[in-house]
Amino acid sequence: MLDNKFVSMDVQDAPSSLLKSESDTSNPQDRPVWSRKIEYLLSLFGYCVGLGNIWRFPYLCMRNGGGAFLIPFFLLLFSSGVPLYFLEVSLGQFTGKSPLVVWSISPLFEGLGWLMMTISFVVAWYYNTVMAWVIYYFVHSFYPKIPWATCDNWWNTDQCIVSQKERLVLNESFALMNQSIAATAINQSEAVYSFNASQLNQSLTYTTAAFEFWQHNVLRRSDGIEDLGSVQWHLVLVLLVAWILTFVCLIKGIHSVGKVVYVTVPFPYILLTIILIRGLMLDGAVDGIIFYLKPDFTKLLQFQVWMEAGIQVFYSLGPAWGGLITMSSYSKFNNNCMKDAWYGTLADGLTSFYAGFVVFSILGFMAHDVGMTVEEVSKSASGPGLAFVAYPEAITRLPMPHLWGVLFFLMLITIGLDSQFGMFETVASGFADKFPKQLNSRKIQTSAILCVLLFVLGIPFTTNGGIYVFQLIDWYAATFCITFASFLECVVISWVYGAERFNRDIELMIGRRIPLAMRISWCIVTPIFMLVIFLSSVIMYSPPNSATYTYPDFAIGIGQFFAVLPLLPIPVMMVWKLIRSKGTLVQRIKNLARPDSDWGPNSKRHWQTYKMYEYKGGLINRIKVNLLGDNHR
Repeated sequence: MLDNKFVSMDVQDAPSSLLKSESDTSNPQDRPVWSRKIEYLLSLFGYCVGLGNIWRFPYLCMRNGGGAFLIPFFLLLFSSGVPLYFLEVSLGQFTGKSPLVVWSISPLFEGLGWLMMTISFVVAWYYNTVMAWVIYYFVHSFYPKIPWATCDNWWNTDQCIVSQKERLVLNESFALMNQSIAATAINQSEAVYSFNASQLNQSLTYTTAAFEFWQHNVLRRSDGIEDLGSVQWHLVLVLLVAWILTFVCLIKGIHSVGKVVYVTVPFPYILLTIILIRGLMLDGAVDGIIFYLKPDFTKLLQFQVWMEAGIQVFYSLGPAWGGLITMSSYSKFNNNCMKDAWYGTLADGLTSFYAGFVVFSILGFMAHDVGMTVEEVSKSASGPGLAFVAYPEAITRLPMPHLWGVLFFLMLITIGLDSQFGMFETVASGFADKFPKQLNSRKIQTSAILCVLLFVLGIPFTTNGGIYVFQLIDWYAATFCITFASFLECVVISWVYGAERFNRDIELMIGRRIPLAMRISWCIVTPIFMLVIFLSSVIMYSPPNSATYTYPDFAIGIGQFFAVLPLLPIPVMMVWKLIRSKGTLVQRIKNLARPDSDWGPNSKRHWQTYKMYEYKGGLINRIKVNLLGDNHR
């Protein structure tokens, strides 16, 4: 329960700067709240569980020791993921503000809000391109003849084969032909033709029908980013559909999202379960799952494995993107946000683990069907290669392929929509909170303008070279800024504002103090973890080149610009605030580090018991207060 000293402070005893009147700021009750707690939880689950859980986690697990990878993943999920997740949902719930204005907690770091909004804008911009691809596949799943199942289409080349199995047969035949030629040439010294040793190892290059549909029909890709080519109108159309779908679901903000998530969040789990049951009935499925789970504990001694586990935890949960703060800002003030943090992180981690069974049961079937090992098949089964090449090919090998194609791509649509909701709402609510008089009553118009703007900006992704632009932006957009923002976020809350002071704020909401382990993680564990990831990303940085394509220097420069762009508001806003302040430089920094008059609980009733604590004394005393509590000063 709250400390007596904290509760007994009467409104007359509080400093006038702490008493918020209706003339000082907008009425906290004017902000809409979730109609039901389940709608809020479903929105959190949908935001965290994204396409990366389906096509990235299983691949990382396979590459980093199988079942052994689960040890660093869940360890880091609980030690750093839960505290950071809890920090953000409690911050949004306490203030009832979006990321753009929540940093009145320390105006010197107001640029953090602009960083979150910028990165959400950038990712929402290119994320719907993936949705457009998925919608295109979804529509083609209804065709009488599945177009990626045959080689007799206008886009197919002479090297097209229906499946990987056919490639193996042809390569074996070609190898036997080479051996026959070699034997003939050796026995007939007067042969009119010649050959060299390289011909003995030569193998024809074949591409599957699924791969050619992806490359030559969906993307119609050019040779590089230097040749963007023309706009592909079939992609423009599905991109438009993706944005119309986003707008319809978000037309009334959280009130419409709260209803949509009743379908979009549970539905993927139903479909995953259906696909898993069907997958387990296939030959080779058990081999795939064994390959997925078989532990290689020697991998745990490699730093890279722990790094990739941490990165997966961090990018999957989505802190510092602004979505968690945004959705929790619509939550009721006394909601138990600590339980929400546990629910959200567990949903994310367990979904990733569960999706691995679905993916590797199908990969095991593919390996058995074509006579390859699971490892050989899974090499191309990461990221878009899994969703748009490997899985579509597997679907053609199943009975009733149209049904499984529709279910699979419908699942990806619902998963993608849920993630897009959080990012888009972060941008829309940020503008609305920044300009409340102009935009609060124009929610529909704001959403419509943003959708149109992002659709127009996304047209370059629909060109022949659009895939290269997409990969470039995706590679750089969140490479450095997100980890650095999370580090800075922990420092601001834990050390500038004070972990113990924030602990009191949370106690005001949920009626009890948070565990000591949580405060230690905020102050020490999570910031160090974020800093290590950030520095490792800088040290191990490499361009997004592949075995078949190298990005030119000008493209790398564009990518680096997008990597730095979200970080720019932090120093810019710092300098701007310092210039506009009064006093010496030290005085200005001190004043701007303190919360401004708008900071406080999103509840009029609780303003009477709210008090800001200022800790005096040296560094040692500040550490004791943050980690051990106010009673240890």
